[in-house]
Amino acid sequence: MTYPLVRDLAAEGFPVRLACGVLGFSTQAYYSWLREPVSNRDLNDAYVINALVDAHGDDPAFGYRFLADELERTGIEVGERRVWRLCSQQRLWSTTVRKGRRGKKPGPAVHDDHLQRDFTATHPNRKWVTDITEHPTDEGKVYCCAIKDLFSNRIVGYAISDRMTADLAVGALRAAIARRQPDGVVIVHADRGSQFRARSFQAVLKAAGLKGSMGRVASAGDNAAMESFWALLQRNVLNSQKWRTREDLHYAIVHWIEHTYNRRRRQRGLGRLTPVEFELAFTDNAAQAAA
Repeated sequence: MTYPLVRDLAAEGFPVRLACGVLGFSTQAYYSWLREPVSNRDLNDAYVINALVDAHGDDPAFGYRFLADELERTGIEVGERRVWRLCSQQRLWSTTVRKGRRGKKPGPAVHDDHLQRDFTATHPNRKWVTDITEHPTDEGKVYCCAIKDLFSNRIVGYAISDRMTADLAVGALRAAIARRQPDGVVIVHADRGSQFRARSFQAVLKAAGLKGSMGRVASAGDNAAMESFWALLQRNVLNSQKWRTREDLHYAIVHWIEHTYNRRRRQRGLGRLTPVEFELAFTDNAAQAAA
């Protein structure tokens, strides 16, 4: 880093030999740098750092090992030790707390709280809430991200994976957008998890014209509507048996959401209608009012 200083001093008339002596290196080293100011190794490191910054921005919860996997997936071959060195230099730490401490570091909110615990909606596709849950199987954990429409409590989008990444949240959001095709302003409320703060998730929100919203740190009540859904899923599916494979649990979650929760489970808050029936009744009433 001091070689450019010698070059600048030389331009002002200071002897190169004197400047190198004062700064503690040889003139040969300086002239070698001058012939090739940036080494191939440094240039390659710069490209890798750019890729690491992008990958970490998409999934801030990733540590250096996961980041190394992401680079390999994009065709960049680099060892874990080198990734660790570059991440340390750039302070690309995982947002999760290091070993020995509980919980996770709260990430900064990227949106204001536009719900303020008002979990009611007068029309479909005005307020959506989302969250992620997990459950173990003999093969490893299964993660599910779901999106609920607060008008009818219907699950309008979800995604299931063996990894809790931003892609999981993005998949659920894309599914909800494709299914509902909202034409107005939709508030999408989540907690401050890194998956919902990721740039890829924010990009989908922006592209679809949706309005992001985030609750406070360590305040489950700010997303109580999703917590109540997870409680039902836990009781009716997740804890109903010990799951042998991820595929078994995946199928059970999908079947319960699509066949039971959305279409068969009647809710008192909906006048003893199912979420699908409640939306159909609203559509019929709206059509009659417009006639």
